[in-house]
Amino acid sequence: MRILYVDSAVSIYGGLERVLVDKLNWLVNQGNCDICLLTANQGTRPIVYPLHENVVHHDLDIQFHHVYRYSGWKRLREEIRLHKLFRQRLAKEIRDFSPQVVVCTRLQLLNDVVSVKGSVPVVLESHNICLAPRYEGYGWFNSLKYWYWRRAVRKVQTVVALTQGDAVEWRKHTPHVSVIPDVVHLNDTGRVSDVSSKSVIFVGRYSSQKGIDTLLSVWQIVFQRHPDWQLHIFGGYGDQSDILIPQIKSMGDSIVLHEPTSAIFDEYLKSSVLLMTSYYEPFGLVLPEAMSCGLPVVAFDCPYGPASIITDGVDGFLIPNRDIQAYAEKLCLLMDDDELRRTMGQAGIISSRRYDLSDIMPLWKDFLQHRITK
Repeated sequence: MRILYVDSAVSIYGGLERVLVDKLNWLVNQGNCDICLLTANQGTRPIVYPLHENVVHHDLDIQFHHVYRYSGWKRLREEIRLHKLFRQRLAKEIRDFSPQVVVCTRLQLLNDVVSVKGSVPVVLESHNICLAPRYEGYGWFNSLKYWYWRRAVRKVQTVVALTQGDAVEWRKHTPHVSVIPDVVHLNDTGRVSDVSSKSVIFVGRYSSQKGIDTLLSVWQIVFQRHPDWQLHIFGGYGDQSDILIPQIKSMGDSIVLHEPTSAIFDEYLKSSVLLMTSYYEPFGLVLPEAMSCGLPVVAFDCPYGPASIITDGVDGFLIPNRDIQAYAEKLCLLMDDDELRRTMGQAGIISSRRYDLSDIMPLWKDFLQHRITK
């Protein structure tokens, strides 16, 4: 089976990037597939996770981010020019590689993919929720672009959503929707946290989606009752970095900021609880990652990922969405009870195994083979 994956770049320590590399490595190594990864914006930056030597990688060197050098109509003209160049280079790669199926992982590239795919079936692997503009407040222009991108789903063979909740929304645009949970890179260190440290961890970008403003409100309540605990934030650059980082630094040494790291499992193992405060989550990779290290997790019941991962009261707590006081109470309950942390952490180790490569990737291989034979 010859599969062409189309992505923008694999250049940051992010969830999608790690999932993508793990999947490609499995398909080429255990799935006996011929894989080509096409990136649009990689440039000279290295691929951040180890990619199997038999995965062919070509970068089209489009550099879409250069459009932000311009404003107004100049930006629009430059964006149109770059998408035209992307289509030209993508069409040549499709001719040269002759894939049996194309998998696009970025909605913003889908119109270009379907316009040059020829007779090759295309799958959209959705790593954002269908209703993202509703939660992001994109503004009229970006919402219009998102609407334009979503129109392209009518031309794909299948959309793959990560949760049943998101699949319901995608089916309003196309009936051809499947659900396959994310592959999760689980703890393979041979160690688990003893959840004895007075340390909680948050992993996520400084973006509006991740709800760090809410996290800080929760922590203000919790810290009054547990001043001997620390919150460790591992945050990547996002649209609120310039606002949030100074605000966090002004809150004192109960919150410790860290750069993103490829060794995140070492940090989970030093911690006792993982927190998630997102306004929405297509899946929520950090939840099963941390659970596989023996950490109980606390998250808002936001659309759509946490509810599909957390069994409330068993391996973590699922909090009514945006109820800051309820979130603080459950976190304090965990801080006060060592045995509860250990019991939930052990349950999380078991439940996280649902997302192991060995369970999810055979589903992907069967799914892709079916796309070819239809």
